[in-house]
Amino acid sequence: MSITAEKLAADDRFFEAVLLCANEMLAIYRESPRIASIFAAQQRWLMAHAGFALHYGYPDGIKKGLYSGRFVEFVVANKIASRNTAAAFMQEMLAYRFLKPASGQSDRRTRLLEPTETAEQHFLKWLLAHLSILDGLDGGKRLERASADLSTIGKIQPLIAKAIIETDAVRDPGSTFNLFNWANSGGLVMDYLMSRLPGFDRSKERTTLGPVSLGEIRAQFMISNTHLKRLLSQAAEMGSIGWEEPPRKGDLWLSRGFILEYWNYQAAKFAVVDAAAEAVLGPAA
Repeated sequence: MSITAEKLAADDRFFEAVLLCANEMLAIYRESPRIASIFAAQQRWLMAHAGFALHYGYPDGIKKGLYSGRFVEFVVANKIASRNTAAAFMQEMLAYRFLKPASGQSDRRTRLLEPTETAEQHFLKWLLAHLSILDGLDGGKRLERASADLSTIGKIQPLIAKAIIETDAVRDPGSTFNLFNWANSGGLVMDYLMSRLPGFDRSKERTTLGPVSLGEIRAQFMISNTHLKRLLSQAAEMGSIGWEEPPRKGDLWLSRGFILEYWNYQAAKFAVVDAAAEAVLGPAA
């Protein structure tokens, strides 16, 4: 039986997994900044999953196939983005060569598209990192089974996409999480802040990270000074982050509520991944 989000959220061992996941996502970003930036904001992350799922075969009873019109309609119908934003995303993916015309097309009326090898390899790293972290929690063999037959990835991903699109706990974890994750590069900044946590005591209102360099954040994630300061100022106004000494001096702290939003989001996401993996690979053990 797959692990539930409630069980993960209540398991203190999962905190270590949360930190490991944050570091894994940062490592993937540093290796391929351009493609990783697609996953660095919630809207783009959801659109990327939607595109993969339509290509592999979204579990909707319709044959698999990704083309611009179908993608745009799907994104709009699932309230992920506007029609113009969805169309622009497709053009961007083609321009960056993360999408390409599908080979062996028989229907000239529809321009089928498919992920390039670069895009597929990036998603593979994302999925295998999550399977590895789940295995670390319960000693399962998800990673081993998926790695032994990579064709299973095309079966697991559509199930993940469908579940995250339909799961409020993944799409709307909380106000501070949403602030970061809907901003360009905000998800990366949030992962970075969480990766700096020395531990987490649920009884404390705040957890101190120590000194944090805004210059280092700007350099790592190619985010402008104005954008970063605005993002952090908004989070500070919400009482979610703060500094021991104003203005932005001394050690940085994160609020308990902000950390729990991130924790609960990760719990919901990992539960989705685990359920999809179990449906395709069988029980973890």
